[in-house]
Amino acid sequence: MSTVQARTGRHRQRYENNLRLVSGCIPYRQTKNHEDHSTDLEKTIEVLMISSPNRNDLVFPKGGWEDDETVEEAACREALEEAGVKGILNEKSLGVWEFRSKSRQENCCLEGGCRGYMFALKVTEELETWPEKENHDRKWLSINEAFELCRYEWMRRALEAFLQVMEEDRELERREEVYSQTQHQSSFQMLWQSVQSCQPIAISLPVANTVAYAP
Repeated sequence: MSTVQARTGRHRQRYENNLRLVSGCIPYRQTKNHEDHSTDLEKTIEVLMISSPNRNDLVFPKGGWEDDETVEEAACREALEEAGVKGILNEKSLGVWEFRSKSRQENCCLEGGCRGYMFALKVTEELETWPEKENHDRKWLSINEAFELCRYEWMRRALEAFLQVMEEDRELERREEVYSQTQHQSSFQMLWQSVQSCQPIAISLPVANTVAYAP
């Protein structure tokens, strides 16, 4: 049994313009060939989706953003409570979407409207038990599989934004790698040029005066 307890109730729930504020994330992990920058990005990443109670569709972990936490903290908490994962959150938001809940059990407010903030979460730990394990199964999927299973348009748009952020991060890593290699080569060349420029130095040592003494 998980020692972490899921938050319940709506007494700390944030609202704005009659919309319930929601925070969530797209948990992901990198495959073995992620370091090969020539490989298509979609083939180097898997994302985690969870089942919905009483429904057959899969969704990304998300839930109410409460008034005693930041939106980033809420995203991490929901990932832990619903999917049982911990990780490193990319604080660059994937975007903000407004949508209407399809389940009466998940009504965001009287009108059922939500405003959701989504982030990317690089998973570093998967727990064997988590607070809402009985309500949510989890499944790792390829990017193409996730697109096919996204039931709502806002989820597909969030996944597209996720890919864009991943591509930007990948390009940054590539540039840093090239820069590091260039710096290493430059340092080696400078050292080699310095060695080549060294000239042998003739050192004249004083000759000691020899005095002969007659026996």
